Amino acid sequence: MRAVQYDQFGSVPSIVDLPAPVPPAHGVVVRVAATGVCRSDWHAWKGHDDSVRLPHVPGHEFAGVVTAVGADVARVVVGSRVTAPFVFACGTCDQCRAGATQVCSRQQQPGFTLAGSYAESLVVPHADVNVIALPDEVGFVEAAALGCRFGTAYHALHARARVEAGEWVAVFGCGGVGLSAVAVAVAAGARVVASDISHAALERAAALGAEAVPMDDLAVDRVRAVTGGGADVALDAFGSRVTSAASVASLRPRGRHVQVGLLLDDEAAPVIPMGRVIADELELLGSHGISVGEYAAMIDDVVAGRLRPQESLGRTIAFDDLPDALAAMDRPAVTAGMTVAVF
Repeated sequence: MRAVQYDQFGSVPSIVDLPAPVPPAHGVVVRVAATGVCRSDWHAWKGHDDSVRLPHVPGHEFAGVVTAVGADVARVVVGSRVTAPFVFACGTCDQCRAGATQVCSRQQQPGFTLAGSYAESLVVPHADVNVIALPDEVGFVEAAALGCRFGTAYHALHARARVEAGEWVAVFGCGGVGLSAVAVAVAAGARVVASDISHAALERAAALGAEAVPMDDLAVDRVRAVTGGGADVALDAFGSRVTSAASVASLRPRGRHVQVGLLLDDEAAPVIPMGRVIADELELLGSHGISVGEYAAMIDDVVAGRLRPQESLGRTIAFDDLPDALAAMDRPAVTAGMTVAVF
């Protein structure tokens, strides 16, 4: 089996031959048809996540076809078109029993604690819990985007922020998850203002229905002006001290900040004005992935055309381009939107 692997953090990955995976009794093997190239993969590659052990195969957004099924799997069969959230849940802990599989206390993650989807095949454990069947109307490229960035935006806005039609949503950072958040918020009937340092990213956000605001020292003032006093909901979709603080500062009283972008390494401790959080009764919410139970509604929206994850895509690449695509995330993006590798 061909796979992308790195032996040192920050070194350019190489394509290697590895043994084909075998499913555990409760798991399945999926032949990968498409996988996303996500900023979280970059964090793992840079050594920002202490769950990663070297040598390592990255990748956590994927879709494909089941090729092998463990003896104890009841509802997944060989040949099924599938995807899965990037949190592989155990299905039995208190969080899983409550339906919050995205915060499973015994979770595993492809591309972090497990070998990931930058490979021709990968294992999905506890398949009866984690595997999501794909209708024919949803292509593999679009489905690969659902597992992390689009699904993360969907969960952040609906389950965490409780967004309502007519509210103002501010999105800071218009990469894959930020553009997905714009699309999800617009589909929910919200009004959206988006901020980024990239002109190309702002153009994509505007095309999706957002008011575009450059990310500079005046960004918060501009957002508050556009929204008539502050956003009802604000997301840091990038993950930095600057964008996190700007998101909180852009809120109106009783607004909800959702932290979606990872805050790691030097960005791990943003300064939040807790006095204002108290005085204006702001909500500070974390958001992590998407639960298995939310997939049905999200996929129904995709099939019905209410959500179009393909509009958040930037480019598709080949499997052989994955090592360079991961290393290129050290530099500013040339194109806006998600990058997905097609096998």
